[in-house]
Amino acid sequence: MSSPPPPGSPARQRYLLGRLIRLTGRFGWRCAGLVLLNLALLALGLAGLGGVGVAIDFLRENVEPGAPAAKFPFGWRPPDSWEPRTVLLALGAWIFLAAALRARLAYLAAVSTNRLGQGKIVVELRSAIYAKMQRMSFRFFDANATGSLINRVTGDTQSVRLFIDGVAVQSLNVALATIFYLYCLVKIHAGLAFACLGFLPLLWIIVVLFARWLRKDYEENRRRIDRLVLTFEELARGMGVLKSFGLERWADGRFVETNAAVREQKHSIFRKLTLLFPLVSLLNQLSMAVLLGYGGWLAIKGEIAIGTGLIIFAGILQQLAAQVNTVSNVADSLQQTLTGADRVYEILDAEPGIHDREGAVSLGQSRGEIEFETVSFRYQPEDTVIEKFTLSVRPGEKIAIVGPTGAGKTALIQLIPRFYDPDDGCVRLDGRDLRDWRLDDVRRQVGLVFQESFLFSASVAANIAFGNPEADRSLIERAARLAAAHEFIERLPEGYDTLLHENGANLSGGQRQRLALARAILLDPAILILDDPTAAVDAGTEQEILNAMDRVMAGRTTFIVAHRFSTVRRADRIVVLDRGIVTACGTHEELASHPGYYRDAILAERGADGEEVAA
Repeated sequence: MSSPPPPGSPARQRYLLGRLIRLTGRFGWRCAGLVLLNLALLALGLAGLGGVGVAIDFLRENVEPGAPAAKFPFGWRPPDSWEPRTVLLALGAWIFLAAALRARLAYLAAVSTNRLGQGKIVVELRSAIYAKMQRMSFRFFDANATGSLINRVTGDTQSVRLFIDGVAVQSLNVALATIFYLYCLVKIHAGLAFACLGFLPLLWIIVVLFARWLRKDYEENRRRIDRLVLTFEELARGMGVLKSFGLERWADGRFVETNAAVREQKHSIFRKLTLLFPLVSLLNQLSMAVLLGYGGWLAIKGEIAIGTGLIIFAGILQQLAAQVNTVSNVADSLQQTLTGADRVYEILDAEPGIHDREGAVSLGQSRGEIEFETVSFRYQPEDTVIEKFTLSVRPGEKIAIVGPTGAGKTALIQLIPRFYDPDDGCVRLDGRDLRDWRLDDVRRQVGLVFQESFLFSASVAANIAFGNPEADRSLIERAARLAAAHEFIERLPEGYDTLLHENGANLSGGQRQRLALARAILLDPAILILDDPTAAVDAGTEQEILNAMDRVMAGRTTFIVAHRFSTVRRADRIVVLDRGIVTACGTHEELASHPGYYRDAILAERGADGEEVAA
């Protein structure tokens, strides 16, 4: 399968149009129903207009001696016994009935359009984007700001929806209506039709040129909205920091500035559109001027009736002018759609990066044997984070990874659950390349606890059982006891059924970490990764978590990233990293008794008070 054309190229627009047309085709019957409803609206509008024209000619017939007889539709003529008032009442009822039916169909068309757009297309697109993001590697999220992703799921999906009801369906409506109106005008009087429609090609050219002119404005508008969403997200998440530094005014100014940038861009688009619509209206009025001049002269000569000729002609001409205005709206909607579709399909077409290799096999219960073989990894091509790292870890062994900030510790452990794949070398699990195992199976063998573990707005029990929603209460409580969380959970207002606030805001940092430990071990993983789990807690809480960790790590292959040596010294072996390269490896006693980073770090932690560091 060939890759999509690059953004910004002419081929990209053709590609996007093809994707949007295929999307429309999936809802072909619904779109056809909308077109039929609009055709019915068109016919009823003409029926009402025809009734007005017949009524005018009938009035002229009755008040002006020698005037031509009114022509009723389908060759019908009211009985001679009907009084003029009866005929006029019948024509009024006809006009009202056409209007009432038209109102009913207009309501059905609006409801059907909303159900198609909001009920089907937007929901499916949002689900598809989210499902695709679930399969993307961490590299994708490194390259895309959260605000931009949120905006694509919320705003850009609406733009894609607009193609179906605002471009595809409307284009069909305009095409069919224009053909029908042109036929009616030529049928009434061909010469008058050609005279009044001489400006039509010019209108179409103007609309197309304006649409192209606006494309880059819409692209810039989406970028500015991305920045607005990102700014709001950052300021909302950092509210505590802002208040602690007294920077509310600065934050308010930053948001106002970003919001104003979006407003100015919207104004720029509006100013351009305000040039288009008056110009279209002006050319339409020229057509009406021709109608009054030339058409009026034809009516005086008796070549065209006033009611069923001139009046209906004028009404149809107004409807045709409305179609030209619709074309300008369609062109405007198309540019919005292409801009949004470009951003939506950029995600849907993206390569997941991390996926099951062809022929990947299922992994049962892992032994937990891990081997790094000359592994190198880069976030960016020029940025080597890990270089030729080699390490063999026995099942059940506890490995601590230490080193200065930026040494590559977190990057290394993220290779184990395949958040990233190495650029060179390989990581083996139970003697086989990780990429040969099914990705979901690998990740279910790895339990992770981060420095700041994320909790969901759900009950305590649901958070612990997040990886295994079918777990019964006994398994949940067992995991909580191992993680030293059971006692504080029992003291909560509703115990295990207590609902947590956003990210567990109604718990302390230590309580959140113990819930994260319980969640990790409920799956009974063969491999446990602890990424600085005690960094953000006090000494008393740290000791409780360390005691829980001792129970949790028993019998599991464990990788510990930590800066506190009370945590590190629990490991069987300690690996010292510096700029992605192993500079030392050994037990706590071995590394503490030799000069180097590890000994220096212990001295710094203890305040260099001269006590025996190997103790």
